[in-house]
Parts: sequence; C-alpha cells; structure tokens
Amino acid sequence: MAEDENRSEPNARPDNEAARPAGNGEASGTVVELEARISDLTDRLLRAHAEMDNLRKRTERDKEDTAKYAISKFARDLLSIGDNLQRATSAVPAGAADADPALKALMEGVSMTEREFLNVLERNGVRRIDPEGEPFNPHQHQAMAEIEQPDVASGTIVQVYQPGYLIEDRVLRPAMVVVSKGGQRKQDAQPGNGSPAAG
Repeated sequence: MAEDENRSEPNARPDNEAARPAGNGEASGTVVELEARISDLTDRLLRAHAEMDNLRKRTERDKEDTAKYAISKFARDLLSIGDNLQRATSAVPAGAADADPALKALMEGVSMTEREFLNVLERNGVRRIDPEGEPFNPHQHQAMAEIEQPDVASGTIVQVYQPGYLIEDRVLRPAMVVVSKGGQRKQDAQPGNGSPAAG
C-alpha cells in the first residue's frame, strides 16, 4: 500500500497545484471582464460630463437670451407710441410752427418726448431702423411697393412708411419701405443702348 501511495505521489499533483492553472484562467477572464467594465464606466462618465457641460452652456445661453429679449413683447407694444409721436411731428407743415408760438412749443414738447422715448428704448437694447437711401435687406425691411426711379440704383430704399426696430441683433419689427426699380431702365433710355432688336 505504501508503495502504491509512493508510485501515485510522483505522478499526481497536489490539490493546490491542480487548482492553480484553472484559477489563472478564471483570474485572467475576470481581469478582462473588469477592464471592460472599467472602460464602459469611464465612457459613461465622460459622456455624462459632456452632457452636463452642454446643459450648463445651454442654460447660460438661455439665461442670456432671456435677459436680452425678455422685454420683446413689452417693447413691441410700445412701438405704436413712437409711431404716433413721429406722425404728430410730421403732420405739422413746414414753417407753421414758426408762425404760431403755441404750436412751436407743442412741437418742441412732442419732439423732446420722441427723443426721450428712443433713448429709453436704446438703453434697453432696442434700436430704430430708418433705412432711407440704404440697399433693401429682406431680413430687416418689408417692401410695401416698388417704384420706377431711373436716377436711383435698383433695390435702394427711397421711402420709409414706418421705421423698424431691432432688439439686440433680432428684428422686433421690420421697416416698411418703398424700393426703387431704377438702374436698367436708365441704361436702356440712354442713346445707342436701347433698340427693339437688342431688347
């Protein structure tokens, strides 16, 4: 029996040695699994940080926009006051105020009120657009009519029906304007340029 035990001992591995290779395989599998988990968690953490940063920036941008444009509705409602003040000053014929001291005083009061009204708007980020003589800009102007004016370049604003307003960089109300259709007509009218066959 002792011989049998001796024979089997050299060929047989002890229990802890037999478990070692299996344990190494499990350990390396566990390490790979843990590394994958760490990589996944790191990726999730980076994404969460990026989302929080984007949310913070978006919140700051919304806060700035709210501060800039919060008065938009109120300012839009006030614009008719400015329009009426302007109509009042333009309704008085030239020279009539000089002939009547009471009318002159009234006109000065209305003009001062209009100037102060525009100053208050400007202090709050609202500017008047009065684009007469400027090129037509569809983002800031609304064309009400087009008229032939051969001495003015085509697309130039020749009359402003109603001034527009900007709040910061946004249009609060577009300017209502009349645009010229000049330019080509002027060239066609010149001698030697226009003939029925050339048109």
